[in-house]
Amino acid sequence: MFKNFFQSKNIPILSASQALAGAGPAMVVLLGGIIGSSIAPNPSFATLPMSLTVVGLALFSIPASMIMRRVGRKRGFMGASLVACLAALLAAYAISISDFFLFCLAAFFIGSNSAFVQQYRFAASESVTSIYSARAVSIVLFGGILAGFFGPEVAKRTQDMLPTGLYTGSFVALAAIYLLVIIILGFMNRIVPEEAEIIGKERPLKEIVIQPAFMVAVLAGMVSYGVMIFIMTATPIQLHQVEGFSIDATAFVIQSHILAMYLPSLFTGFLLEKVGLLRVLLLGVLGLLASVLISLTVHGYIGYWAALVMLGVGWNFLFVGGTVLLTRSYHPPERFKAQATNDFTVFGTQAFVSLSAGTVLYVANWYVLNLIVLPLLFVTFIAILLIRRQITPVPTPV
Repeated sequence: MFKNFFQSKNIPILSASQALAGAGPAMVVLLGGIIGSSIAPNPSFATLPMSLTVVGLALFSIPASMIMRRVGRKRGFMGASLVACLAALLAAYAISISDFFLFCLAAFFIGSNSAFVQQYRFAASESVTSIYSARAVSIVLFGGILAGFFGPEVAKRTQDMLPTGLYTGSFVALAAIYLLVIIILGFMNRIVPEEAEIIGKERPLKEIVIQPAFMVAVLAGMVSYGVMIFIMTATPIQLHQVEGFSIDATAFVIQSHILAMYLPSLFTGFLLEKVGLLRVLLLGVLGLLASVLISLTVHGYIGYWAALVMLGVGWNFLFVGGTVLLTRSYHPPERFKAQATNDFTVFGTQAFVSLSAGTVLYVANWYVLNLIVLPLLFVTFIAILLIRRQITPVPTPV
């Protein structure tokens, strides 16, 4: 069953690279605020490095696609990893001299690499036939589960590794991780569409984006990431500062959420092949809806835990489904501009909601924050149903 699927060695290479490269943003999330609070000129700027990581991802979404269109997937991925490696070294240097501006700049360029990492899923889809596209996307995203735990673990174990200051060792170790990613990506095969001459007319971007399938695919990405980040960003504040749960209890909820985000990737691709893309998309929306309803009705620690687990599962189904739907809405020559448009919209939304979640929680409360996302889920559910006839199944792999 796996023989034809793994005829492209790109899939395990991209999955391993996803696991390692994802350690960077995870490390910034863990250490960014701690380091910022000690070297920022004003305590209110403490979380700016974390925000700039997300902003870097959003702003480089379009350039990442354009660069890879010119130089190819492999060179683009390796070049971005090199930039991230240098940015990690810059972060270590900035910490050693207590330069907040340089640390923020480093965080921004670590985030810029994430724009390339997010395209691993498209590279995986392009490395196999359309029959195996869903499996390829799922397996590459599964690497994210390791990143969520690997990054913080490396940060903790290497924080005092160097005499140049606390946490400088963490970012030097991160630079070594990015160097390892470059080596691993060096074994990646070039993707056929980049080598072969593609015959056929390339449609204008406007003609691509007005397709209902493309718009729903982008909507699925925006809502899956937007709702997930909006609620997840506010969760530590709600649990620790508002409800008074311990740091360990709060961390367990977040770790469970990360596990729920990526663990389903082991079977999402197979589920998509068995029940169809339409049902997986709808299950994603219903999973996010279940998370909101649990948050509104189930009180106490178990309620928060269950809500965040369902939030992760719902994100996985809707995001993977949206990615597969997107790949069916453009022709090979159009893929870079179509993917750039999608990722800029999706991760621009992520940047906005990550910056606004804390404000909404502070001005209103946890219940209002959850109620805000209900109209988005309703619109997405209806939009998916409206194009159900356009979501055609693909042949089932053997």
